[in-house]
Amino acid sequence: MAFHASPASAQSRAPLGLYPQREVALDEGWLSRAGEWLLGPWVRRAQRGFARPQWFARQVASQAMDDALNDSLDVQALAALVPALRAQLRQHGMTPMRVARSFALVQAMATKVLGMTPFHTQVQAAWLMLRGLTAEMNTGEGKTLTAALTAATAALAGRRVHVITANDYLAQRDAQTLGPLYAALGLRCASVVQNQSNEERRAGWQADITYCTHQIVVFDYLRDRMAMKGRHHELQLQLARAMAPAGDAPWLLRGLDFAIVDEADNILIDEARTPLVISAETSSATDAPDLPTAQQALWMAESMEAGQHYLVEMLPTRSVRLLAAGRAMLGEAAQDFGGVWHLPLRREELVHQALTAIHVFHRDEHYLVRDGKVEIIDAATGRVMPDRTWSEGLHQLVEVKEGCALSRPRQSLARISFQQFFRRYRHLCGMTGTASEVAGELGRVYQLPVARVAPLHASRQLSAGRHVQASEAEKWQAIGRRVAHWHALGNPVLVGTRTLAASEALARVLSDLGLPCTVLNARQDQQEAQIVAQAGQLRAITIATNMAGRGTDITLGPGVKALGGLVVLLTERHASARIDRQLMGRCARFGDPGITETFISLDDALFERLPAAIRDSLQWLGAKRPSLLKPVALALSRILQHLDERRSARQRVRLMQEDQRLQQFLAFSGEIE
Repeated sequence: MAFHASPASAQSRAPLGLYPQREVALDEGWLSRAGEWLLGPWVRRAQRGFARPQWFARQVASQAMDDALNDSLDVQALAALVPALRAQLRQHGMTPMRVARSFALVQAMATKVLGMTPFHTQVQAAWLMLRGLTAEMNTGEGKTLTAALTAATAALAGRRVHVITANDYLAQRDAQTLGPLYAALGLRCASVVQNQSNEERRAGWQADITYCTHQIVVFDYLRDRMAMKGRHHELQLQLARAMAPAGDAPWLLRGLDFAIVDEADNILIDEARTPLVISAETSSATDAPDLPTAQQALWMAESMEAGQHYLVEMLPTRSVRLLAAGRAMLGEAAQDFGGVWHLPLRREELVHQALTAIHVFHRDEHYLVRDGKVEIIDAATGRVMPDRTWSEGLHQLVEVKEGCALSRPRQSLARISFQQFFRRYRHLCGMTGTASEVAGELGRVYQLPVARVAPLHASRQLSAGRHVQASEAEKWQAIGRRVAHWHALGNPVLVGTRTLAASEALARVLSDLGLPCTVLNARQDQQEAQIVAQAGQLRAITIATNMAGRGTDITLGPGVKALGGLVVLLTERHASARIDRQLMGRCARFGDPGITETFISLDDALFERLPAAIRDSLQWLGAKRPSLLKPVALALSRILQHLDERRSARQRVRLMQEDQRLQQFLAFSGEIE
């Protein structure tokens, strides 16, 4: 167990080396775990108390007033103050008064260059992050500019800063928005996103401040580990760089020094249920079927009957279980085939995966088919995950199911979990609008205390009601009527859906009602910026998956505030209540007004996990006692969300334990991740 009172200040003067990172213990032992259980919450409470963000914000204001930074100096005069400040930060470290001086200078420069002045709440949150905490700010409180204060100060102090965001759109947007500010401070800013060449990525990682997604930085880190071939000591790295052509290091990153994680709960918690794996095409994989074998497996799976040969189970997660009758049927049918079908265990694995491809993974929900390829959709963000595939032959079976060309099987080369990766940063901090529910896990796993920052503006978000329908068809019609109501009043409407298929189904309903709408889902990811730019205009109707959730700023058009602001309609409750809160947080931002409405039906995916008897009772209640259906369904949905979040937490614990066991084995064998 490692506690850090002030990581940034303590480490700012330490030499970084060629590839700095924190060593993570492979097995912390029972004594360390007991210490974390007994003392961890108290230590994190002390860290929050010692930070004193309100006091620090007053010091920044005092520095600005003493030096007249906001009024008397132009951009060139402010830039002339940077070298001396940089030297002080690098020589003496990021002490509170020097950081206050830096914040005041960055604040003044932001006013001159961007026309945006950070508020005291943003200053408080930036200071908390510099102290190694997660700052919880209300949605719409300006986390983009908050991160700039922390990133610029750390970079001036010589730290190598990564600002890690949820998607490429946000990484590019923030780097472009804040680039002029960083340039005025003598700092170089870049973004590293998908589809860049190795040269472009290497140049991006060489910047003082790099904006990127969590997938990008993890995959490039794994590539670096493979390129290093176990050479982690400083002298080994210097020798490897000296022997490389033109003296260029054979790795991309400059280490894991200083990370600011935007939407920290999403990246560090929601995305931490599965490890990140680098794989390569291979012809020797034994778990991926060829085309005839995949076709035979799907044929056998389709010939089976649910309840007799297999069961589709909803708890703990949606999965398929092959029954004894199914195995017996499979044994008889396999006699007509040769090869792997004569191996009982292998044929059962193949048909189990085929049943999973048919009954668990659905088109336009878990994946889409584009240009003849199966592309996986991230359930948390609604975005396509490029170059990601399912393992153990499942991806090939889905391809055959959809009539796509069979991709070559892939072999894992390196893997790491998010828990292992992010704990390797020498300084880790974050910000989000929804951290309170997972504060305990952020503290236990990442040593990240959560500190709440009081909002600058009182929320002006109003609820127009929560509605419950018995069926999905009734829900779509009810939503259509409400969209027509708000459209007639002139309000822009953002309708959030859980899946791509749901967004397109609702678009057809609105089209039948004569309501023009724009759809934003994984098919339109290239038009995201243009769609978001128009979503706040008068009478605009936008249907979006979770792509329009975290980090999306929808600017209100002329006259919209007077009508009550943007209207957000939630069409289904997600497995995590935090995702619902993020979607509803797209309205009523920066003190603007906003309106939300929630719709659920008994056909929603959340209710599929209930036993059939309970679902039948709910349908009876809707028919016989409709006045009771709404409170019962809403209460059940909250309970189901809570159970799902607990189940996901247990899954993350199991993954971390598995990752620790694997790391111990690899360390013993001398291999890399």
